[in-house]
Amino acid sequence: MNEPVASTDAVSASQATQVAKESATPRRQDSFPIFLLKLVVIVTLFRSLVFSPFNIPSESMQPRLVNGDYLLAAKWPYGYSRHSLPFGLPILPEDRLLATPPERGDVVIFKQPPLKELDYIKRVIGLPGDLVQMVNGQLYLNGVPVAKQRLSDFEIAVSPNTECYSLQFVAKRDDGTDVCRYPRYRETLPGGRHYEVIDLGIREKDNTEPVLVPAGHLFLMGDNRDNSEDSRFPAEPGRGIGLVPMDNLVGRATIVMWSTDGSAEWFKPWTWFSAARWNRLGGTF
Repeated sequence: MNEPVASTDAVSASQATQVAKESATPRRQDSFPIFLLKLVVIVTLFRSLVFSPFNIPSESMQPRLVNGDYLLAAKWPYGYSRHSLPFGLPILPEDRLLATPPERGDVVIFKQPPLKELDYIKRVIGLPGDLVQMVNGQLYLNGVPVAKQRLSDFEIAVSPNTECYSLQFVAKRDDGTDVCRYPRYRETLPGGRHYEVIDLGIREKDNTEPVLVPAGHLFLMGDNRDNSEDSRFPAEPGRGIGLVPMDNLVGRATIVMWSTDGSAEWFKPWTWFSAARWNRLGGTF
């Protein structure tokens, strides 16, 4: 009397196993696209809200940053806007959410006015309400000269990523290596924040009219004072930046994660290592 019941149970178990296999098949087929979608979402959120990589394509921030440096920028310190998103996706408003102003001395990444297409990097010198002026190459902040101390020359090897500003600054090390050698100084802002700058002598924009930084804006400068089209220059596409709106901020520089002198070749793997500037890795701001 129990045999039919046992037989029915066996059939039911077999059917259940078959149904489970069939239902599992489409899930396995969908898993890879779903994985890719999740990965894209995670990477987008990370780059939008946490950290994003940037590379240095010029010499305007020497000596702190050089052409060929790759750094991570923190996205949260100043809040978020559409400029925080990859490709400037119009998901967030132009105005910043959770906005926090930067501090003097911060190295910031921002969208260059007026087109907001290119990412630039400069140092914050003037905050809203500050009066900024250059007099014979000396930075004045609110009528007071910023402390400036002469240091040993900054020296960097000539490479595919580095050329000297002019023949005046070409030199050789004892081992015959061609280098660029520039006068280096330490500036100390009110409050004690200090950083190094390059000053090549009296050049364009070493004398400026005093500029009062308006509300919601920043006065930014490159550390390579005579090779940087910064807030001393009017905003023009691909050139000067003028006074930068805080809403254009993208993030704050945090750490150098890689640096190359540009001599690496794809088909010569050993040059990937010989081209690295190992001594620059891990530098923080």
